[in-house]
Amino acid sequence: MSVTTWFGLLAICCLGAMSPGPSLAMVVRHTLAGGRDKGIICAWAHSIGIGFYALVTLLGLAVVLKKAPIVFDGIAITGALYLAWMGVQALRSKGGMSEKLTAGEVTSGLVAARDGIAISLFNPKIMLFFLALFSQFVMVAETLVGQSLIVLTPLIVDGLWYTLIALMLSHPLVLPKLRAKAALIDKLSGVVLILLAIRVFVTV
Repeated sequence: MSVTTWFGLLAICCLGAMSPGPSLAMVVRHTLAGGRDKGIICAWAHSIGIGFYALVTLLGLAVVLKKAPIVFDGIAITGALYLAWMGVQALRSKGGMSEKLTAGEVTSGLVAARDGIAISLFNPKIMLFFLALFSQFVMVAETLVGQSLIVLTPLIVDGLWYTLIALMLSHPLVLPKLRAKAALIDKLSGVVLILLAIRVFVTV
């Protein structure tokens, strides 16, 4: 893989990571509910899911899944149900971020990691992103180094981007103001998750 090709891969990974959506909402929620550490845990757990899809694409399994509609749709529907469940939990006051803050509770690292990896693995949009854009890079990744870059570049870019988000949101001048809006952020993230779930159901 040439340097020019890698820069193209890097640019696509940056654009994909920076695109706002449910992943951003999840990192925001865990940063506000658990602080900087939980936000960073959520960020890197999410990036592991991204790296998994990059590996799946590299191995050609994504194309196989796409050609097996029942399997692909099953994964999509399972993911949509999970996203909808997380959305409903965010909308409800019980168990929501705002109630945890009021009660003085902190989100655990395990929950942050679970939600981070789930939001990437159960989002069919991410699989389609890799199918549509990564095939050109897989074709030229003939060496072990090139193949490693195919997997590590999106994983590291995603992890670094959401780590930056967590660091910015957890700044002492920012975090208290955002926590004051915790109930609103709960509602917004819940709506985003449910809308994504509905979109998946409609497009399956």
